Amino acid sequence: MTQVIDRRLNGKNKSAVNRQRFIRRFKSQIKRAVADAVSSRRIDDIDDGEKINIPAKDMSEPVFQHGPGGRQEAVHPGNTDFVTGDRIKRPPEADGGQGGKAGNSGEGEDDFAFQLSREEFLELFFEDLALPDLVKTQLTTLVDFKSVRAGYTSDGVPSNINIVRSLRGALARRIALRGPHIQRLREAKAELTALQAVTDAADDEEQASDRRITALEEEIRHLKERIEAIPFIDTFDLRYNNRIKQPIPSTQAVMFCLMDVSGSMDEIRKDTAKRFFILLYLFLKRNYERIDVVFIRHHTTAKEVDEDEFFHSRETGGTVVSSALELTHETIRDRYPATEWNIYAAQASDGDNWDNDSPKCRDLLLSRIMPCLQYFAYVEITPDRHQSLWQEYERVADSCGHFAMQQIETPQDIYPVFRELFRKRVT
Repeated sequence: MTQVIDRRLNGKNKSAVNRQRFIRRFKSQIKRAVADAVSSRRIDDIDDGEKINIPAKDMSEPVFQHGPGGRQEAVHPGNTDFVTGDRIKRPPEADGGQGGKAGNSGEGEDDFAFQLSREEFLELFFEDLALPDLVKTQLTTLVDFKSVRAGYTSDGVPSNINIVRSLRGALARRIALRGPHIQRLREAKAELTALQAVTDAADDEEQASDRRITALEEEIRHLKERIEAIPFIDTFDLRYNNRIKQPIPSTQAVMFCLMDVSGSMDEIRKDTAKRFFILLYLFLKRNYERIDVVFIRHHTTAKEVDEDEFFHSRETGGTVVSSALELTHETIRDRYPATEWNIYAAQASDGDNWDNDSPKCRDLLLSRIMPCLQYFAYVEITPDRHQSLWQEYERVADSCGHFAMQQIETPQDIYPVFRELFRKRVT
């Protein structure tokens, strides 16, 4: 009998490979379940996991069965209940009971329940989304560098010194330089000891070896000085950790988030705008590690704020949309030159604006902002008819192919609109 023992190391996630294989195999069913789950959950719960059910019929494996074989003849009797054209009622459910009533027969199979983790849920939810044209042609030559270890070098700064390697080199040098002197020192001491023993045994008149003894003593003294003069460590022994810069192709991207917080944006509309930007923020942070996010809130004046203030501040006022566009242009000019950055913008508003300001917004976009941007997404949160800002933005969309606009009437429209704005374009 042969016994097979699997000693492969899988760490804590022993079933991780099988889990990923299962997700790939039933990806279409899982994505449908994710889409159904998203439509019923709140925006602040979007980054949680999800328990989904896969119908049992989709889990069944194909099997081969033996057929009856051969040629068979059968006579099927007619019926006395129906004639041509009659509509036949749907047969009743299985005998296992109907509604809340119990049954005493029948059998079935429950759906397969599967728990998606937070990472798996977000991966499936954002899988077919992307920032359009993320990589600019003129930015493909931009290269970033990271420092990596590359052996040792004899030159460097003290902070990079490798103590173990330096002491190992010093020890090898001392052994190599002291070896011949130590060997000769041992020989000279042995010879001196032998001569002194002979001299002590002989008469004092015999001083034939005195000069040799003196020479040996002088040589021993000189050898000891030579050995002691060898330094414990020398600059020649020092070794430093060597680091080189390894090129990493990269691109730089920035997303401007512009949100209207004027008085015409009631709490429901502000909450919808926040939900849209929370979804956008999760999307950016998950898919693009190297991307800056600039948050701009505006009413009659615009202000760049941090993430916390952007989502939680209760400041309000009138409506001058051009103030946010002007601040965006100033920020691009001062910190994000278009020759070095991929620039994106997303704006949420209820469409209400000071009438004389809407044409100014159109001119700002066409003349200053859109030439610098890769993509601009505008969402108008209103169930009412469109106002002057939407009409002016339509003229921008007609002139710029990388300008997109959508309307959000209810919170349920957030997901479809978001996916439409940031779906992957087939090139």
